[in-house]
Amino acid sequence: MPREFEWQEETLGSEDFYREDIEDLLQEGAWKEGFNEWTEYTNLDEEHVRIISDLGLFRAFDFYWDPTEDRLRFDAPTISDDWRERNATESLDSSTVSLIDGELDDLGRAVQEELEDYLERNDEASDYGWGEETYGKREE
Repeated sequence: MPREFEWQEETLGSEDFYREDIEDLLQEGAWKEGFNEWTEYTNLDEEHVRIISDLGLFRAFDFYWDPTEDRLRFDAPTISDDWRERNATESLDSSTVSLIDGELDDLGRAVQEELEDYLERNDEASDYGWGEETYGKREE
């Protein structure tokens, strides 16, 4: 199984709540560390990981600061509903598609935890931080 994938700077959605800062942390290593942790316990095999990569799903993760809940969140991609009609996924069955979707969600959680660790370290190392003090004061 591949040990890591480069984080691709691609986000979904129109709101831009600290996305650049989060993307910087992903590129600094949060994505790689979260991905490597995930590979230690994922139930996917190399073929499944190749399918995910071929479909561009690793690049489709969206990590962002949710101003409503005042916390870091993510949206994990899923295999599209027309998977039976696609060449890359036609050999899969519905339980495998569900497995892959669940594992993508687990990957998102692993990377989110790494991002939170990075944010905590940055908060401790600087005069400005993430969370209530900085983000609670945002005038948007």
